[in-house]
Amino acid sequence: MPHRPELVVFDVNETLTDLSPLRDRLESVSAPRHLLDSWFAATLRDGFALTSVGAYADFADVAKAALRTALAGLGAGFADEAKREEAVAEVLSGFPALDVHPDVPAGLRRLHGAGVRLVTLTNGSAELSRGAFERAGVLDLFERRLSVSEPRRWKPAPEPYLWAVGECGVPADRAALIAVHPWDTDGAARAGLTSAWIDRSGTPFPAVFLSPDVTGPDLPAVVEALLALDQA
Repeated sequence: MPHRPELVVFDVNETLTDLSPLRDRLESVSAPRHLLDSWFAATLRDGFALTSVGAYADFADVAKAALRTALAGLGAGFADEAKREEAVAEVLSGFPALDVHPDVPAGLRRLHGAGVRLVTLTNGSAELSRGAFERAGVLDLFERRLSVSEPRRWKPAPEPYLWAVGECGVPADRAALIAVHPWDTDGAARAGLTSAWIDRSGTPFPAVFLSPDVTGPDLPAVVEALLALDQA
């Protein structure tokens, strides 16, 4: 039975930060806006694949490789290697400029005000999110910003979740993971954390994954559901 968490671990990309401005970056290099979806999915796929065979690469390196492949697949416009590399650099330079979703600050402040400890755990670089959190005025709400670069295993492998809660000195069953990704909530649940899913797009939760303990259409709704759980 899930408990009201002492610690909430947040995914970052798409959960807290809005990736949609990267569509403008793609368009600026003459790539289609919709390429963001398949590129980001390919980045996750390749990171997961490396983890599954006991290997590791940083998010930035995996994202670069996946974007090079995606751009090359667009045809003659990206046949020139130098042009591809310029486009890759331009698109990736947009990550530090991303902002948080509009619903994020209120949800974070509600949790923090309720005495719940907050940390992030990202498959990407922990430092990339600093600007987004500073601009939103929420950086100081997080006691730590963690990355899978330490355990060198991408989520949803169990090691990153268990490492994160261990670093914070909290048992897994007294922590929760909030994410928009069903694979992430599933991984956290299998590692023993309470799982919380933000469904901003109103899509069905994939039946192949463990159902999340709480769900909501935005972060404040998910926060209230977590705070309503039994404290025993």
